[in-house]
Amino acid sequence: MRLLFAKLKVEEIMTNDLGLEVRDVSHKYGKKFSVRAASLDVSAGSVHCLLGHSGSGKTTLLRIIAGLEYALGGKVMLGGQTVTCEGVHHPTEKRSIGFVFQNYALFPHLSVIRNVMFGMGRRSRKEQRELAMDLLRQVELEDYARSMPHTLSGGQQQRVALARALGRKPAVMLLDEPFSELDARLRSEVREITLRVLRASGTATLMVTHDPQEALSSGDKVSVMHLGRIEQTATPDQIYHRPANERTAQIFGVVNRISSDSEFGKTLPRHQETDEWLIRPEQIELSNASGVGERCQGVIVQICYEGPTVLVQSRLISGQLIWSREFAPTNFRVGESVQVYLSVGDEFGQASAGRWKTRA
Repeated sequence: MRLLFAKLKVEEIMTNDLGLEVRDVSHKYGKKFSVRAASLDVSAGSVHCLLGHSGSGKTTLLRIIAGLEYALGGKVMLGGQTVTCEGVHHPTEKRSIGFVFQNYALFPHLSVIRNVMFGMGRRSRKEQRELAMDLLRQVELEDYARSMPHTLSGGQQQRVALARALGRKPAVMLLDEPFSELDARLRSEVREITLRVLRASGTATLMVTHDPQEALSSGDKVSVMHLGRIEQTATPDQIYHRPANERTAQIFGVVNRISSDSEFGKTLPRHQETDEWLIRPEQIELSNASGVGERCQGVIVQICYEGPTVLVQSRLISGQLIWSREFAPTNFRVGESVQVYLSVGDEFGQASAGRWKTRA
């Protein structure tokens, strides 16, 4: 099977300034592997998203990095220091990490500023207060320093938790579904502030999420995890347009699976090793006017509104169903006859078809 996705020009950013290194880490619950030989790197000042469905092993891997679980094998390094390997397991409090949970975990009996000051270590009271106020300014909460946690919104509490975690000046920040409890409007606002502060601080950040769009919009790199394995690590552009396999492709939305000998498949670029194609809806175009080139006749059977775009499903004469994506509002209507065709040029087809395979 081949993956047919848009051609990209991606420049890899290479750096030796790694805040977090994970090498071949494995873990079992009983006889079942929860993490299998997982490896990833997170550079200082970058955000790396770990994406996967529930049960994929992403939170377990986060807990191993934090020292809350023991690894069966492999190595973890934080800021150049080995904290997990054979015969070595530094406790959580000895690791240069910050941890932000889904539920904020603020101390309800302490004010905002005292929550942020908690755990700052061997600093004078004055230094702790000055640093805490600076962190509160960074997360735009300096006016709430004397407030109690219960008087704050969920988004404000999450930002206090971030300021408190940064107070230890960690080499690595671990975020476990940090925005999942917030409504859509707050989620976007708090995420933008959080990631801006983390990047500015130079902290290497690993964020666990089950939301593909959040991973694409937040991460400098994204790792996709399935049944304990990291199946692919790449930039958001690469992982969307050049997924390693069909499963990874489908995580990020609808794809058309097209057999080469099907009605629509016969209109695609030829390649001797290609049996099937995976094509994203935005690479399919519809027209209600006749045109030149390889096109198929179809009838629109379904329109799904997504906000700024719509997904349109067309049934070809052979019965084959094809998804396409249009900008909203669309002038197409259910029952309308259309021509269906691939929207990319010859250069795209030749470049993509020759190199990309999927694994079952």
